[in-house]
Amino acid sequence: MYNYPLASSTWDKAELKAIQDVIDSDMFTMGEKVAQFEKDFAKFVKSKYAVMVSSGSAANLIATAALFYTKKPKLKRGDEVIVPAVSWSTTYYPLYQYGLKLKFVDVDLYSLNYDLEALQDAISDKTKMIMCVNLLGNPNDFDAIKDMIKDKDIILIEDNCESMGAEYKGKQAGTFGIMGTFSTFYSHHMATMEGGFVVTDDEELYHILLCLRAHGWTRNLPKDNLVTPKSDDWFSEAFRFVLPGYNVRPVEMSGAIGIEQLKKLPDFLKHRKENAKLFCEYFKDHKDFIIQKEIGTSTWFGFSLIIRPESKLKRSDVLKKLKENKIEYRPINAGDFTQNEVIKYFDYEIHKELKNANYLQENGFFVGNHQIDISKELNLLDKVLNGGGALRYSNLNLQSLNLNSTLKVA
Repeated sequence: MYNYPLASSTWDKAELKAIQDVIDSDMFTMGEKVAQFEKDFAKFVKSKYAVMVSSGSAANLIATAALFYTKKPKLKRGDEVIVPAVSWSTTYYPLYQYGLKLKFVDVDLYSLNYDLEALQDAISDKTKMIMCVNLLGNPNDFDAIKDMIKDKDIILIEDNCESMGAEYKGKQAGTFGIMGTFSTFYSHHMATMEGGFVVTDDEELYHILLCLRAHGWTRNLPKDNLVTPKSDDWFSEAFRFVLPGYNVRPVEMSGAIGIEQLKKLPDFLKHRKENAKLFCEYFKDHKDFIIQKEIGTSTWFGFSLIIRPESKLKRSDVLKKLKENKIEYRPINAGDFTQNEVIKYFDYEIHKELKNANYLQENGFFVGNHQIDISKELNLLDKVLNGGGALRYSNLNLQSLNLNSTLKVA
């Protein structure tokens, strides 16, 4: 048991009833509930189309694949794709699996998204796509990025799996690129067991995604579609395969749960933002820690802390104190991904130095944010890392939080 866990359940009786309704229907494979959730989600993010899949990772997979199967292919094997050096593994894997060359670019130590100067410098005549990852709830600076590519034939795609509901100048993150991906895994902004989405305004890509999601067959395509002519004969279309697809369909329960979760999402996001205000109050302009700088309107997936270069703190000592006080923590995503052994399989290059990604790898970590009020947990974090103050904690039962020690800040 943690005093301050990384995540907590978002479910109540509404989700349990939704599950029971699916059980009572005796129809468990993808069906009407998934279709309804897709419509609801597309409306929420203000996108024309949304395709639900089994995970955010699967969303990245079919989004990448779809770019190879348009009538005029948007990508081919060997094309150069710029990626940030800090993200989750399945941002990169589909790109590798489709034979693309990855160019790793450094991140900004404050926003945790692209270092914009490094990104500008990395764009070349070979660049065919930029993968924008909105890290830990924080949108990228899309004005700056779109300005960089406005006169170039470069695709923009978003991995928005950690930033559901985030906005940049009033527009939803995940809708700036030709496609955007989302995750509805347990620890994310809303949870459907496992699940994810690809959203797009491009009808051809939408039809390709529908096909790729389920075996590459025609069964789930509308009669009038942009993939292939389709007959009215159900039998001949039942097992007709036209694209090398997958089975990454969600189960009907996930769709049913998602319908209920989406109703609650605005309130979930409100609490996350309120928690962030308190976190920032405790750690803004901190002499020992860098915290994430909000770009646009973040939905604060978690709270990152990076030890400043001039600080005398050691991460191992900080993490020890967190562990002693039962505060759950994680690395910031996969850190500098190029330091993972799996990179030996990739066709890739590193653009100049990954100075910030490397520093984050050695000196950063994050703690959780929740869809409920966690002021008590944040007070504990403040007490452990900052020493707290008597007035601030006058109403806090520290003994019940099992405070063993506080961190001595040099």
